[in-house]
Amino acid sequence: MGGAGRGRAGPALAAAVAAAALGAAGLPAGAASLEPVFNEAFIETVRGEAAFDVGDEMATFGAVFGALPEAVKVYPTENYYYFSFYAGGVEYGGNLRLDAADRDDGVLHFAYYRKPQPWTDRAGAHYRQLTAADGVRVERERGLAYRVTYGGKSVVFRLNDLSDVTPPDDAVRAGETFLGPVFDESGLAFYLLFDTGRREFMFVLDERERVADELVRVREEHPALTVGERTGFAFYEDRHARRKILVGVEAGNVALNNYHDGPFDQLPDNFVRGEELREAILAKHPDLQGEIDRFGGFVGSEGRFLVNPYVHYGRRGELEAFLRCADPALDEEGFYRCVTPPARE
Repeated sequence: MGGAGRGRAGPALAAAVAAAALGAAGLPAGAASLEPVFNEAFIETVRGEAAFDVGDEMATFGAVFGALPEAVKVYPTENYYYFSFYAGGVEYGGNLRLDAADRDDGVLHFAYYRKPQPWTDRAGAHYRQLTAADGVRVERERGLAYRVTYGGKSVVFRLNDLSDVTPPDDAVRAGETFLGPVFDESGLAFYLLFDTGRREFMFVLDERERVADELVRVREEHPALTVGERTGFAFYEDRHARRKILVGVEAGNVALNNYHDGPFDQLPDNFVRGEELREAILAKHPDLQGEIDRFGGFVGSEGRFLVNPYVHYGRRGELEAFLRCADPALDEEGFYRCVTPPARE
């Protein structure tokens, strides 16, 4: 759901954004909460009048920023803080981003857009880099905590510190490099690996804590292939290591750019060691030499190399193609070729 293009405003926007922020920041890790959303509130929200001009980027930013509590937790590892609101009966999504590449230069990225729907192609996207020239001040307090100040209000953004996260020894095979931990906006966590021999990326499910989904078998008699009831993420249990490899993401979620569109947009930016990520990308695509930075961003232009070594499936039955990976006749190379199809270019 990342990217630059990716009201009910006033009190409704404040309540919606603040509730989401408090849900993330006000509870200890693993704590259970029940925050029901009632239809009455939804109807009143979509019927309400916007208190600001949604076409005015600074007015919209002021409304979103004004709704935040004093401190928020940014879970996704590309450092997007997502929000949504309604204006004129239309739902908008957006994000505030403290990009690892320029946050220490005082830049806050702000984007919002009409949420895509299958029946319309009206995008209505807005994007702006906010700096001191816009009255927005970004200051690093300590570690991965940043204070953003605007209009006399300050908010501390606590980025997700996963610096101590490493995969279990039996989840990384010889010839593979652990590039860093990934926390996806879906609420699932992964290890990003690169197989130097096959020159392939892999997202491996982080199961150190309870997985925030229910993984069910695609076929009852085939336990290795599972799909998340909530996320639609499909996994294949490795026969050569103790791990589950992400093999599929539901295509409808990708088209809608929602929280379940896959971890391609949540790379481990805060934890990339030196040139490791760029070197991995160049090992797979040497033609990109000189065109990408250490985070995989394209130099001198918008966009970023897509790390998405999984299929986009339209129907659950399409995942049954992975059942062939259980064939005992497959050697090691054949097995990994089966479960990690080439990434889309």
